[in-house]
Amino acid sequence: MDYNKKSLEEHKKLKGKIEISLKDNLDSVDKLSIYYTPGVAAVSQHIADNPEEAKNYTWTNNNVAVISDGSAVLGLGNIGPKAALPVMEGKAMLFKKFANIDAIPIVLDVHTVDEIINTVKAIAPSFGGINLEDIAAPQCFEIEKRLIDDLNIPIMHDDQHGTAIVVLAGLINSLKVLNKDINKSKIVVAGSGAAGTAIIELLNAYANPEIIAVDSVGIISSSRQDLNNEKLKLLNITNKNYLNGNINDALKNADVFIGVSKPNIINAEIIKSMNKDPIIFAMANPIPEIMPELALQAGAAIVATGRSDFPNQINNALVFPGIFRGALDNNVRKITTEHKLKTAEVIASLVANPTRDKIIPPIDHSNLVSIISKVIV
Repeated sequence: MDYNKKSLEEHKKLKGKIEISLKDNLDSVDKLSIYYTPGVAAVSQHIADNPEEAKNYTWTNNNVAVISDGSAVLGLGNIGPKAALPVMEGKAMLFKKFANIDAIPIVLDVHTVDEIINTVKAIAPSFGGINLEDIAAPQCFEIEKRLIDDLNIPIMHDDQHGTAIVVLAGLINSLKVLNKDINKSKIVVAGSGAAGTAIIELLNAYANPEIIAVDSVGIISSSRQDLNNEKLKLLNITNKNYLNGNINDALKNADVFIGVSKPNIINAEIIKSMNKDPIIFAMANPIPEIMPELALQAGAAIVATGRSDFPNQINNALVFPGIFRGALDNNVRKITTEHKLKTAEVIASLVANPTRDKIIPPIDHSNLVSIISKVIV
């Protein structure tokens, strides 16, 4: 199927992928008086007197804002807020389909850290949680941190943490299949933006592997003079052996490659330089860092991508519906590292007998959201 053509046709036919429905029919004058005027004044006054009661009288008990400025969309980059809206609508569809959460897509035509933070804080009273999406690094790090500090509702930048969680889940099962120890593994992460940084931090929180971070220039090392603050922080948990060089140098004798960067940056020869039975997570979309068939031919034992048309799809849609379902149901106001680690472990556990072609459960797994939500407490 030509998915590009079909997608254009279906989106134009639907004219948007979500809509608002009513929980009760306004089929009498009495109902109109209850839900609007004069009855609604009593509800508003009750909330004014008891602000903590808002979630019991409004939809904030079951809604999330999906917010982006369109500066780092999928594999498309900085395409702006209007062009980002179909992606945010798609995210809202997944929230509703898998977790029955009402998600509202919001795109912002402001792009500085302070502008985004001030705008989100201004609209936050309308929502029970906020899913930040497709905001470019390094701005996304400060935006998320300050919003978490300033707001009393769950905030998560899904490009960072959703991706990191599902990568860890897939890696747990991959190492199990190959009978390898993560603490004795050398892991190379290509891409040091939002996703790459969060992956490195979560892997380090989970275990003690050797991690090498690589950006478009090469290995992130203390000898470089061009590192921003976020990359300098990575030196605290990566490259303990002070390696220098390019991605080829980083991958020599490595056990795991995790790519969240750009297409076709590694090849068969590089994979052959890795340790026996290497694990390749090539997640650039829509074209991965190496195509799966080439990686397998070069000796990769397990290959995963971000695509649905290959085995082992590493997709953050496995994560965010369950995390926000648990946060809303259990009145959790901050998503912690412990929540992320537990989520990765329960996702991995849903594959009872992992194999080389099945290291991750499907997005539509019947128990996925309910099991994740139970550990968000």
